[in-house]
Amino acid sequence: MGDPKKQKKKFSKPLHPWNKERIVAEKEILKQYGLRRKYEIWKTESILRNFLSQAKKIIGSRTLQSEKDKTNLLNKACRLGLLKKDSRIEDILNLTLKDIMERRLQTLVLRKGFSSTMLQSRQLICHGHISISEKKLTSPSYIVRVDEESNIKLLVDPSKIIKKKESQESKKSDKSVKQNKESKSKEESKSKIKENPASGAAKAAENTPKNSGELKEKSG
Repeated sequence: MGDPKKQKKKFSKPLHPWNKERIVAEKEILKQYGLRRKYEIWKTESILRNFLSQAKKIIGSRTLQSEKDKTNLLNKACRLGLLKKDSRIEDILNLTLKDIMERRLQTLVLRKGFSSTMLQSRQLICHGHISISEKKLTSPSYIVRVDEESNIKLLVDPSKIIKKKESQESKKSDKSVKQNKESKSKEESKSKIKENPASGAAKAAENTPKNSGELKEKSG
């Protein structure tokens, strides 16, 4: 047996890593679609680039093979829900990154109402609680076909998810209330010391031992 085949990279990094406009745009996409890492954006951009490059080649050539490639590319885009059936090859050039992001499994789980946030839908997928045609999927970046969209199912009772979320929110609220009370008590004690510095000094003197005899008595 030889060495296992090394998998090809499915994305390419940006040429200018410190471009401010691109960094800001990527941060917005990360928040909007609940992504964990930027390579998920780069992977989606590579899918978009492949569609655009194929469409440009087909538009520039007039052969029998280009006509076959044209029908295949349009059928593929329609199957993935990126274009409508009556679309032309030029319509592929109008596709954007968000069009492909909307076809990800993580996005469709939220759109179908199985989760309340993008992060929750990602959690459901990664924990194996989402299936398509009775097959569990654990990849949030899976591009869902149009014929598969109606077969997306939640394998967990939704009431359990709601109860769990409510308990988490109640714990957070109790913790925040406790922290607020502690901070208020600290502020009140500080303000009292500022108003009456003599009383604060007297209390400190009472707590400190007056001589070495008291220290020996306490240690004894």
